[in-house]
Amino acid sequence: MSNPGGISCVPYVRQATGMAIRGNGGDWWHNAAGLYARGHRPEAGAIMAFSRTSQMQAGHVAVVQEVISAREVLIHHANWGGPGIRRGSIMSDVSVVDVSLNNDWSSVRVQVGRDQENLGRIYPIQGFIYDRPDNGYVRTAATPRPGGPLLSNARSLRPDDVRAFEEVAQAPARSR
Repeated sequence: MSNPGGISCVPYVRQATGMAIRGNGGDWWHNAAGLYARGHRPEAGAIMAFSRTSQMQAGHVAVVQEVISAREVLIHHANWGGPGIRRGSIMSDVSVVDVSLNNDWSSVRVQVGRDQENLGRIYPIQGFIYDRPDNGYVRTAATPRPGGPLLSNARSLRPDDVRAFEEVAQAPARSR
């Protein structure tokens, strides 16, 4: 299914990070196993992998732009609708707050539209995918963050790149 009006999350995140993961957004967590390190602690440059839900049957992926605190990050992503936001568009500086009971980033609320004070419904998260080789274990919130460059393979998108992508994931359905 093509998205002539913009870009979907999967090709955007693939282009933004340079990570070679295939499948719909909801498949990335499992498809990254054996290729990229995974965990439950956000860090700049990591991919946030959203689970499939009834509103997002293909899942969703986003890139952590900045860690604000232990329970808040800013992301950039594509194809997430909201008030005043056209589906297929790219957004940055989007606030995401961890609302999980155990502070493990398993449930989050994502900024709705352009208002950073307005957070939407709760979404389940599979975890974070890091741009480094899989070493056989999944990092938890208690695992120390390694040093080194975070976005060594990152590339910037040019406006013309947006028109060339194919939709392979979807934004959440709007509540009625």
